[in-house]
Amino acid sequence: MDAETREKIKKTVREILEEADMNEMTEYKIRQMASQKLELNLSDSKYRAYVRHVVNSFLEEQKAKQEEAEAVADGDNDNNNKEFDDDGDLIVCRLSEKRRVTIQEFRGKTLVSIREYYKKDGKELPSSKGISLTQEQWSAFRKNMPNIEEAVRKMESQTM
Repeated sequence: MDAETREKIKKTVREILEEADMNEMTEYKIRQMASQKLELNLSDSKYRAYVRHVVNSFLEEQKAKQEEAEAVADGDNDNNNKEFDDDGDLIVCRLSEKRRVTIQEFRGKTLVSIREYYKKDGKELPSSKGISLTQEQWSAFRKNMPNIEEAVRKMESQTM
């Protein structure tokens, strides 16, 4: 499919999604409505996956906007309540005395870092024990949290 067709499909699908009642809308209905507007059979397999991609991208954007709005409403964007480490990285939470989750910039990329810290000369410094995730990796991890939680519940129920 050529770039012009992709862009027309994307624009049309997003317009439909922006006006739709998301409690009533299905991917099938979106494809049907867009097919009528574009006079193109979007149920054809070469278009179906792309429409699904556009819908999923739109839904992820909406979810992120909603979470951001909720964070603003809860006052999470108020820097006076935020804690930063000695390097200026945002401490999202402390998992234990030595472990914490931080948001940091490294080589132009934002990273979610889950790491152990140690004390040296009165400063808390990050150790090599931990992991730093890019935004894409964090999104994949977050998207799979229900699966991880389910696996943990199953493991816990087997040990009891």
